[in-house]
Amino acid sequence: MKKQLFLVVIALIVVDFAFGQGCSQCKLLAEQGSKLDENSFGSSINTGILFLIAIPYLILMFFFRKQIARLFKRKAKA
Repeated sequence: MKKQLFLVVIALIVVDFAFGQGCSQCKLLAEQGSKLDENSFGSSINTGILFLIAIPYLILMFFFRKQIARLFKRKAKA
């Protein structure tokens, strides 16, 4: 039991270090934004986040474009 608890604690610590670094683009924008006014910093960080969110969806749409087209054709017939 103690060994399992120890492994869980070690795993949680490793995961925290692995994901606690943040993304490089957000860090870069935050460092650059400290020299700018607040409005431009907010829009830059939001644009960066939207960019990071959009890329995986575009990749998935590229891989599944035939299935998506078939789905819309079926919806149009119904």
